[in-house]
Amino acid sequence: MNDLPGTRALHGDEVSREGAVVAPIFQATTFAAASNKEFLDAATRSFSDEFYTRYGNPNHTQVAEVMSALEGAERAIVTASGMGAISTMALSLLSQGDHVVIQRTTYPGTTNLVTNLLYRFGISSSYVDQIDPKSLEEVIRPETRLVLLETPSNPLLGVTDIEAFADVAHRNGSLVAVDNTVATPINQRPIELGADLVWHSATKYLGGHSDVSAGVIAGPSQLVEQIWRTHLAIGSVLGPIDAWLLLRGIRTLDVRMDRHNSNAMALAEALEQHPEIVEVFYPGLSTHPQHDLAKAQMTGFGGLLSFTATGGAKRADHLLDALRLTTRAPSLGSVHSLATRPAAMWSDQRQYQSQVDDGVDEGLIRLSVGIEAQEDLLKDFAQALDATSLA
Repeated sequence: MNDLPGTRALHGDEVSREGAVVAPIFQATTFAAASNKEFLDAATRSFSDEFYTRYGNPNHTQVAEVMSALEGAERAIVTASGMGAISTMALSLLSQGDHVVIQRTTYPGTTNLVTNLLYRFGISSSYVDQIDPKSLEEVIRPETRLVLLETPSNPLLGVTDIEAFADVAHRNGSLVAVDNTVATPINQRPIELGADLVWHSATKYLGGHSDVSAGVIAGPSQLVEQIWRTHLAIGSVLGPIDAWLLLRGIRTLDVRMDRHNSNAMALAEALEQHPEIVEVFYPGLSTHPQHDLAKAQMTGFGGLLSFTATGGAKRADHLLDALRLTTRAPSLGSVHSLATRPAAMWSDQRQYQSQVDDGVDEGLIRLSVGIEAQEDLLKDFAQALDATSLA
């Protein structure tokens, strides 16, 4: 398929069933078979979507087809959350005695899965510096089965050279999986850069409206088949209505990301010029240390940025209080602007200390820029900074 992403998001699936332009909702757990032969075929076929909804559902199939088209993958499956996606993928691909490499700065849920839960099953792990592909050569082992990357990373927006890391991993016989949640396939396609698998918290930009929790895994048919069979055992099943909501969100992903990209760039530039802003983290800025890499492997820089202002955590909290168009809330990727202090979300002090050691300041504000009118967002941040000024 040579269509551009915006077209793939609308036409990446087969013609909607029942002749409907908009996909019907198949709110059914169980599907009837007309004969024993048909029943056995449905029960034993990979990715069966008319047997039992834990195996699949027509709404799942439509989302999976669109996501595989967007990511340039052979196959995709959906799960009930992003953590459901990475957990299912890990438990499918890893066995006792295997080794995993994970970026030091990555989503805390992924870190917890690898360093705590998988550890209990005899799977070891090592951290890698995401900005230095050579650091992978220092920690990779013959038993390294999986290398987990996230780019741009949350919350400091570091950029990982996917092609360079994949080259090192593949020479060792290891698989590479990339969390593409922050970039989305509109801005970045890791499989084209050498990754084996891609996963998403589809709760974020793919859904886009803060009304559905979901996950996606995409990659080669053989690997996704293996992951799907583990999915049957784990049961992180996406409900049909949630799959329908996710598909509805993906249909407008291209136009939403265009606004997210432009709004975030405008805010990052404005914040960087403000005298009371200490530092802005956004790969679209020419001052970002990996800006050239971001330009090379991304077509847009996304809607997520983070920054620190003078006055530390106390000023950051006052700033969040003063914003009128940005809501203090967890998560990201909504049409609404959302912001939080990452330090306020960390309950595990060991994890918090690890993040601090990696440069996450206690006063850091993570901002998921929405699709509000750009001029209004800029005015709102200007008035909030003025209202909380320490001058």
